[in-house]
Amino acid sequence: MSFASWSRSEIEQGRKIVSSGLRGARSGEQEFLNGASLNGFVGDTIRTACRPAALGACIGAVAGCSARTAKSTRRAVVFGLAGAAIGFGAGIAWKSRHLTASAVRGASRNIRTLRDERWMRKNSIAYA
Repeated sequence: MSFASWSRSEIEQGRKIVSSGLRGARSGEQEFLNGASLNGFVGDTIRTACRPAALGACIGAVAGCSARTAKSTRRAVVFGLAGAAIGFGAGIAWKSRHLTASAVRGASRNIRTLRDERWMRKNSIAYA
């Protein structure tokens, strides 16, 4: 097998794996939502993530005020914004962890099936 034909085969297999993974992630998402709207889930997740964002902003602002310099106000604002961003991201990650896990399970299931099929094609055993 030449390098060109091998690389075409591998690229095609990579495309199949990505496509299969995306289909599996979508099916895992639909399985988790069980007919509910993704927009409703996202809205609820954002509303829930506001509390950790506010907590992170407060912690960041307090940490920024610890220095007694002329720039402490600016520093408190920057630290507060950073804390809010970290808290918001953590809140979203925590609230959507079950949806993410379901999508990952669906993707890995599809990819595993595709890889097993390819292995069986390449390593077929003649059963008598």
